[in-house]
Amino acid sequence: MTPEALLANWNAAWHALGVASADEALCIELQRRYCEPQRRYHTMQHLGECLAWFEQQKDLAERPGEVALALWFHDAIYDVHAHDNEARSADWARSAMLEQGAPKEAAERVHALVMATRHNAVPEGRDAELLIDIDLSILGAERARFDEYERQVHAEYAFVPDEIRRPRRREILQRFLEREAIYTTPQMHALLEARARANLARSIAAAA
Repeated sequence: MTPEALLANWNAAWHALGVASADEALCIELQRRYCEPQRRYHTMQHLGECLAWFEQQKDLAERPGEVALALWFHDAIYDVHAHDNEARSADWARSAMLEQGAPKEAAERVHALVMATRHNAVPEGRDAELLIDIDLSILGAERARFDEYERQVHAEYAFVPDEIRRPRRREILQRFLEREAIYTTPQMHALLEARARANLARSIAAAA
C-alpha cells in the first residue's frame, strides 16, 4: 500500500471508533517498528498485504475499525527470541487506544483480536475469523510470493540450527494443512483455500 493509502486506512479505523483526530505520530512509530532490522517477513510488506486484504473484505467485519487497528498492532512488537510478542503487542494496542480516547470495550476487543493471532485456537466471532484469515492470507499467495515468504521466515530464524529449524517449520505447516479448513470466512476460503493447500503440501514435501 502507498503511504497515502496506509494513512487513510489508519484514520478511517480511528474515525470508526469515534476518535476524530488520530495520532499520526503513533502511526509513524508503528511503521518504524515494522521496519526493524531483525524482521524479514513481519515487515511493512506483511502489514501492507494484510491491510490490502482488509480493504477488499472489510464488509465482512462487524466492527471494521477494530479489525483494522488489530492488524496495525498484531506484529507491532516482534522479538525473534521472545514468546510473548502477541501479548505485548495486544497490551500496546489496548493502552494506545485508551490514550487516544477510544471506548474501553473497543480496546478490550482489539486486545482479544491481537491475541487471536497466536493461532492456538479456533477464532470466535466474525471479526476474529476475518482477522485470522487475513493474517494467514500469505499461505494462499501466488507461488512466487509464498516461496519468498518461506525464505523470509527462515531468514528471521537463521540463528536456529537447520536441523532444528526446518523440522519445526515443517510441523507448523503440517498443522495448518491438517485443519479441516484453513480459512473460515466463505469469501477467503473460496479465494485462497485450494492454493494454500497446494503451497503447504509443496513446501512440506520439499523439506522432507
